[in-house]
Amino acid sequence: MLAIIAGTGLTSIDCFEPVSCEKVITPYADEPISVSLLRSGEIPIAFLPRHGEGHKLPPHKINYRANIWALKELGVSGIIAVNAVGGIHEKLGPSCFAIPDQIIDYTWGRDSTYFADNLDEVTHIDFTNPFDEKLRQRLISSVSKLKAEAKSDLEFLDSGVYGCTQGPRLETAAEIRKLRQDGCDLVGMTAMPEAALARELKLPYAMLALSVNWAAGLSAGEISMDEIYKVLDEGMGLVGRVLARIANS
Repeated sequence: MLAIIAGTGLTSIDCFEPVSCEKVITPYADEPISVSLLRSGEIPIAFLPRHGEGHKLPPHKINYRANIWALKELGVSGIIAVNAVGGIHEKLGPSCFAIPDQIIDYTWGRDSTYFADNLDEVTHIDFTNPFDEKLRQRLISSVSKLKAEAKSDLEFLDSGVYGCTQGPRLETAAEIRKLRQDGCDLVGMTAMPEAALARELKLPYAMLALSVNWAAGLSAGEISMDEIYKVLDEGMGLVGRVLARIANS
């Protein structure tokens, strides 16, 4: 069973049928984590909105450890993360997609590991390639086939570097210039420590990112939240179709 961790704009998936809601107790939260169980045909899917019910948790307050632990407890075989991002790469304007293959972590102060206390020995994970390549290729194939079927000129990047910033504020133009110099192609606030925690629990993890705006300083004027939500509304239909295809692949 695959899990979908949903970000901003994705509160449900119309093409999936609801089955039940699981309340999972974890060592990392006082309250259980709610995970919806859905079905695509006969294929089960676990669905977890990372910002919580009603989209109330800002990126730096998300209980990433509890979320990933809950999915592991449910026995998921891998995780597809859906993320709204700012585009830095010239081909990643609003409404374009990316399936990144690398991360640079600019966050701080988040509970970022399960290996912190009461250890028999210090534990390190290999994080050379933070995204699972088999899951990435399934995502790339799904987007490519949908693009071909629709005869669409949809732009999407089949690789790229995700810069993870602390939030909840958006970045300054100078910060985006620095991220671009560092090699970042897209910027968001939630891939870390989510991806690393999945690796610690040996859960394959890949991301489908939707660009909802040009990052700060790369377009005229200030970033408009109204425009961001418009792109989200328009883009999540395609996200749902991609997820349905990969669930059945």
